[in-house]
Amino acid sequence: MITVTTSVRALRAFQAVWLIGFLVGTTTHTADLIFGGVDAYSGFPLGVRLFWVTLTILDPLTVALIIFRRRSGIVLGIVVMIADITVNWTVFAVIGGLSIFGVLSQSLFAVLVLVTARPLWMWFGRSSQRDRVRLDRTA
Repeated sequence: MITVTTSVRALRAFQAVWLIGFLVGTTTHTADLIFGGVDAYSGFPLGVRLFWVTLTILDPLTVALIIFRRRSGIVLGIVVMIADITVNWTVFAVIGGLSIFGVLSQSLFAVLVLVTARPLWMWFGRSSQRDRVRLDRTA
């Protein structure tokens, strides 16, 4: 069996892509709430509005988990992106009001998240295993 290893440089680039993408989401939703207030998404159904407001918490939480190389950040990031593109494509197709650029760029980011999740998972796991070994030695 052939094993393909990913260099640390590539893994850090993957991590950076995740961080940038989720920081863009954080910035976008935070700016919407700052400038639009509680009525920022008033033209959309309540469930959609609540979801988008929730991203103001979930996106930076994902960023923090990815910074600290926690596998839970990978899981959360995947869930957030799948939910986000599902909601946004549905809104785009049924209600309108979203730009094609926005839904396409989010979809591209979701693909990048899915493609890079496995190598990051392996990398994050190795780190936590080393930390556990170090802790066991000092205990």
